[in-house]
Amino acid sequence: MAFEEQPDFARQVADLNKYGQALNRCGSVEEVVSLTLEAMSLLFEFSYSTFVEVRDDEPRVVHSTNPRLSQGDEPSEVALRAFETGETVITTGVTAGIGGDSDVTATLAVPARMGGEVTAVLVTRSTSTDEFGEEHSRPLEILASHAATAVSNIRSRERLERARQDLETRKEMIEMYDRLLRHDLGNDLQVIAGFADAVSSQVDGQTEEYAGKIQRAAESAADLIERVGSLVSTLEDEQEPEPRDLATILDSVVTETTANYDSLTVDFDPEGADYRVYGGELLDSVFTNVLSNAAVHNDGDVFVEVYAEASPDEVVVGFADDGSGVPADLREELFEMGAKGPDSSGSGFGLGFVRALTESYGGDVEVTDSEFGGADFRVTLARV
Repeated sequence: MAFEEQPDFARQVADLNKYGQALNRCGSVEEVVSLTLEAMSLLFEFSYSTFVEVRDDEPRVVHSTNPRLSQGDEPSEVALRAFETGETVITTGVTAGIGGDSDVTATLAVPARMGGEVTAVLVTRSTSTDEFGEEHSRPLEILASHAATAVSNIRSRERLERARQDLETRKEMIEMYDRLLRHDLGNDLQVIAGFADAVSSQVDGQTEEYAGKIQRAAESAADLIERVGSLVSTLEDEQEPEPRDLATILDSVVTETTANYDSLTVDFDPEGADYRVYGGELLDSVFTNVLSNAAVHNDGDVFVEVYAEASPDEVVVGFADDGSGVPADLREELFEMGAKGPDSSGSGFGLGFVRALTESYGGDVEVTDSEFGGADFRVTLARV
């Protein structure tokens, strides 16, 4: 008999919805696990219930009423099949239990999916039912959907909280270095530049030339400190990440950046980036820096494909170009503050700025090879 044809269909749906609302109020995965197992016990009255959580694509038993399973154990074969296929799995007879002497007669494993990703597997085993039908699988699938949503929301909040804590720590360190650079080193450089200027006015020949070089180096260093200070002030003023409309921001960035660079051609479909992500008010600056980087650091005309790839928890915004690419041994240091290539005329802070902001939003940035033969800058952000 179909689930909807059951005499207690309306009651079960109402109970499942109540549990769904309660799961969404949970503050931790542990609470989700406890409440889900409670729901399985009360709704289905089967012998054993198991909650398998999937983290980093690795399924592990979190809790089980089955005495043959403990926290941290590798899931049973039926749970692994549900995880790997993303489909409900039912087994009966000898293969239903764990071990050859098990009294289990039927096992039902349901993957809890968020988007296309399995975040958990719910497993129930019976010692009295010889076969599980739709009247059993459908309500468990509904409960699994509620559990998947709750786990995904909790993980998003955890990532955002970690990003907030990292941002506060980073701000404290930045403030310390800012005071050190601007006050102590800045004053010393002013003294050096002043004395060098005084010396150059009293000497001639090679000594005058050396004094001039000292003065120019001191002034250049002081200017660099001032520019770093401006960057620091920008990062300090940046607010905590909030939900942002990705397609709207990218569309604006592409329009403005292509208008500034005649050599730049961009392929971008706003419909393919119809997501909401966590970011600050300077999220557009992150994308502008990356996109303009393709035009500035490649000779001649350059093509860039701007795309978005989404998972339940994250969105990756990619900028794939057909330029000269980035050598593998330079990719990591490319995002360090002040790092720049030997032929670069910039300050070297553009991509360092990109990483600092992206990490403050709980995300990350990397560069890989592009399918067009150049570089592919990939900005990862938490999905709302």
